[in-house]
Amino acid sequence: MRLTISAIAVAALIVVATSLLPSRSPSIALSTAAMPALEELHRIAGVNALQVQETEDQSLVYPTATKR
Repeated sequence: MRLTISAIAVAALIVVATSLLPSRSPSIALSTAAMPALEELHRIAGVNALQVQETEDQSLVYPTATKR
């Protein structure tokens, strides 16, 4: 009898847990599909009109040794 009650309680808990989980909104799925291409976003923002800035490559810059 206890096993039957436990099984019913577990089944009820599973039903309640799955009904409380947030479902994915269809509007979110549609909004990602409507995202413009990266090239279009760059054109809208005018990225090509920006000035080209020269930067030094500092990927191999090491700190100098401290003198004691």
